[in-house]
Amino acid sequence: MTTVQPYSGLFPVAPTPFHANGDIDLDSQRRVLDCMIDQGVDGICILANYSEQFLLSDDERRQLTEVCLEHVGDRVPVMVTCSHFSTRIAAERAAHASSHGAKLLMMMPPYHGAGVIKVDETAIYEHFIRVADAAGIPVMIQDAPLSGVHLSIDLLVRIARAHPLVRYFKIEVPGTAAKLRKLIEVGGDAIEGPFDGEEAITLLADLDAGATGVMASAMIPDLIKPIIESHAKGDRDAAMAGYEKILPLINYENRQCGLRAAKAVMMEGGVIASDHVRHPLEPLHPASREGLLELARAVNPVALRWGR
Repeated sequence: MTTVQPYSGLFPVAPTPFHANGDIDLDSQRRVLDCMIDQGVDGICILANYSEQFLLSDDERRQLTEVCLEHVGDRVPVMVTCSHFSTRIAAERAAHASSHGAKLLMMMPPYHGAGVIKVDETAIYEHFIRVADAAGIPVMIQDAPLSGVHLSIDLLVRIARAHPLVRYFKIEVPGTAAKLRKLIEVGGDAIEGPFDGEEAITLLADLDAGATGVMASAMIPDLIKPIIESHAKGDRDAAMAGYEKILPLINYENRQCGLRAAKAVMMEGGVIASDHVRHPLEPLHPASREGLLELARAVNPVALRWGR
C-alpha cells in the first residue's frame, strides 16, 4: 500500500553524539532531535552514514532506533537506515524499525569492499523487494558512490513498478540532476519520492530536475528549508539568493569536514556536549574547525545558538 500523501521536503540526517570517551550520549541525541524539529524539518533520518552507522554495534543500533523513535513520537516522520549486505539482516533491521514506529526506511544496495564483491541486478532487485515485504513501510533506495554499485535507471524503475513500497530514491551520484530528471521521465508516477542528498551541495539543480525531497546534514536545516519552499512557489530569485548565501558553508562541509561538520556546529551551539567521532575517524583539525565556524557564524544557523 502506498502512502496517501508522499513524503517530501527536508529530511536531514541526525548525527550520533558521543561522549568524549566514545560512549553514546543519549541526552545529546535527544537534544539533536529536538533542535532539528524546532527548525521545521519535514522528517528526520537516523543511522545513516552521516550518523556514523558504520561505527555502531548491532546493540547500539537497536538502542538508538528505539530511543530516537520514542523521543520523536508523532512530531515528524522518522526514516531509519537499515543497509546491510545480507538481505536477512537488512530485513530484520527494517522490521525492528517498523515495529517501533519508523515511517520510512533507507537502504543502500548490497555491497562489500566498494563493489569488489558484486551481486547481479536480479539479486539487488530481490534484496529491496524482500526488505520492503518484511517491513511493510516505504523504502528509499540510496544511490551513492560509496557502494561502488551502479544502479541503472531501468533497474530502479523496474523495482518501483514491481513494489508500491519501494518508490523513494535518494540520488547522490555525479550528475545527480541528470539522473533525477531521467528517473522521473522514465518512471513517471511510479517515482513517488525523488530526493537528493550530499549535504544539498547541488540543491538548486536537483530541485530544477524535479527532486521533491532533500536529505542534507543536520547543520543548517533552517536555512535550507526556505530555499525548497521558495523554489516550490516558483520564486526562483529567492531560492537562488538563499542558495548563494549558504553554498560556501555547504561546500566547506562537503569538501573539508564531512560528517564532523554538523557535530562541530552543534557543539558550538550547545546542542551536544561533545563533537567526538569514533576512531579510526579523526577529529577536525583546529584550523578546519575554525574555518567551518567562521562560515557558520556569517549565516547564523539555529544549530549555532539553539542551546545557548
